Amino acid sequence: MPIVPPSDADLARIAEHYGLRLTGDDQASFRALASTLLASYDEVERLHDQQLPDPPARSYQRPAAGDNELGAWYVTTEIATTGTGPLAGRRVAVKDNIAVAGLPMMNGSATIEGYVPRRDATVVTRLLGAGAIIAGKSVCEDLCFSGGSHTSRTGPVRNPWDRTRTAGGSSSGSAALVASGGADLALGGDQGGSVRIPSSFCGTVGHKPTHGLVPYTGAFPIENTLDHLGPITRTVRDAALMLGVLAGPDGLDPRQPALPPGAAGDYLAGLDAGIAGLRIGVVTEGFGFPGLSQPESDAVVRDAIGVLAAAGAEVSDVSIPWHRDLLHVWNVIATDGVVTQMIDGNGFGMNWPGRYDPELMAHYARGRREHAAELPETVKVAAFAGRYAVDRYHGTYYAMARNLALAATAAYDEALTRADVLVMPTLPIVASKIPPPGVPREESIARSTEMIVNTAPFDVTGHPATSVPAGLAGGLPAGLMIVGPRAGDATCLRVAQAFETAVGGFPAPPGS
Repeated sequence: MPIVPPSDADLARIAEHYGLRLTGDDQASFRALASTLLASYDEVERLHDQQLPDPPARSYQRPAAGDNELGAWYVTTEIATTGTGPLAGRRVAVKDNIAVAGLPMMNGSATIEGYVPRRDATVVTRLLGAGAIIAGKSVCEDLCFSGGSHTSRTGPVRNPWDRTRTAGGSSSGSAALVASGGADLALGGDQGGSVRIPSSFCGTVGHKPTHGLVPYTGAFPIENTLDHLGPITRTVRDAALMLGVLAGPDGLDPRQPALPPGAAGDYLAGLDAGIAGLRIGVVTEGFGFPGLSQPESDAVVRDAIGVLAAAGAEVSDVSIPWHRDLLHVWNVIATDGVVTQMIDGNGFGMNWPGRYDPELMAHYARGRREHAAELPETVKVAAFAGRYAVDRYHGTYYAMARNLALAATAAYDEALTRADVLVMPTLPIVASKIPPPGVPREESIARSTEMIVNTAPFDVTGHPATSVPAGLAGGLPAGLMIVGPRAGDATCLRVAQAFETAVGGFPAPPGS
């Protein structure tokens, strides 16, 4: 579509925005100069269109209600490219913020509904190359901005342990499908805990990798410094196997240059080495949040830590005061960052090298305007607070938060010189009731955010974190979170495997 040259009214509006004063002669001069410069935009569009691939012809189905009891599938399909590889024949659910070429992508939101990607995300290409079968797209929360499973435009995703309760978000469908046996493996995304939250609520294994270990290319971004993709599985061994397929640079993701050499590898090697003599630090600040933590959930996690001690680990308490402060840092990054990148930047923002999706950006920009009233309440409040803060305070609070993240990261790194891993409850609570339609926005937002106090800090710092089922509290799963040094994903998984072995495997929901 040819660029429309700016009008005099456009120039006047821009001049006012930047505090410039234009005479009539200035306006005519700048209009001609800007129009000449904008001719390059037409040429860039022509060149870019020549590079666009045609989307593959892949069949898919909208699941019938009777085949989608948990509300966890967005579309189903069966895509395979090879019958061999480490994941041969394994059925994978792909979170619907991740592109599968030729299949619709909704990201749980009216603003993206109807978009069909032309390219597979890097993680999808790697899964298919490892022999996996893409079984469908799993429902996620609206723009992935909720830790509860009640915001998707397609309706709530229900917990397979209790259909009245949340499956957790935003990778709600992925965890519900793996827990219930609807898929063998699943992909999730994590910016505030969205792999680990539904894993804790649904009783699955969820691994948030070191930031940048798994390429984010082809997934809908929220905030580059927080974005992660990772596996959701029934067993730790499957998580390690899947991570080995997913990990490593793709040359297209700006989150990856900071990865240390050799960060990606074979996560099955050493998985069964045991934990005799391994030092485990119990983060005292991860327990007992006033007015939030459920004592029975904390107790289940304490018992799980006792299992690790009985398996030979050296367990001791560790205090990291930053842990209670870091949610404030996450709030600022996830508010100002989301406004500038996901909202005003139409998901991708600018100023980073790598692969963008301009078609998705344009589709979402239109959808965001047409469906503004249907945005989730969490995004609306972030828009009001973040736009105000950026306009009034010029991004300085975001800058402060990112600087504080350096200090907090150093505090965890220091603790990890005295312990090989850190442990705490994944969440302070077990799955809460799904709020009914029409509840006040305050309640909807509370059910979206109440659980992130332990998970969100490690999206800020980028440390790897694995959630495993610690046991049942009141008949519902509670999660144990194992945090390692950056690029120490293998150590997290080794401790998780030792726990799974010690307890004889993880329980499944009734009837699954």
